[in-house]
Amino acid sequence: MVKDAEANAEEDKKRREKVESRNTAESLVHGAEKSLADLGDKADEALKADVEKAVADMKAALEDEDREDFAAETEVLSAAMMKLGEAAYAANADGEGDNADGDAAGNDDETVVDAEYEEVDDSDDDQKKASGS
Repeated sequence: MVKDAEANAEEDKKRREKVESRNTAESLVHGAEKSLADLGDKADEALKADVEKAVADMKAALEDEDREDFAAETEVLSAAMMKLGEAAYAANADGEGDNADGDAAGNDDETVVDAEYEEVDDSDDDQKKASGS
């Protein structure tokens, strides 16, 4: 049995690499589609088109069941996603700058109440009720 395992070790390693490469590619496609849905309105049409094309290319590559390596498509899709993320981050940073000023001005109507309090130990009352006194 050990001899069989040793004999098949190389084949098992290749199969594992193929499966991991495919899983990474599928995960990247899923993440890209989710990002397009979430962040697509914050990016210009050219960036969205680049990501959509890279996703389509990756999906086409995934249709080939015998394919073992998706490095080229992964690199292209990752680069397109990076550009989309940068654009979304820049749009969000611009929006936060405007919103931060509005929040500071909007907090003037809130009132802070400072109060003193005293802790009351209810255990004495509970003991009196339990004993019937």
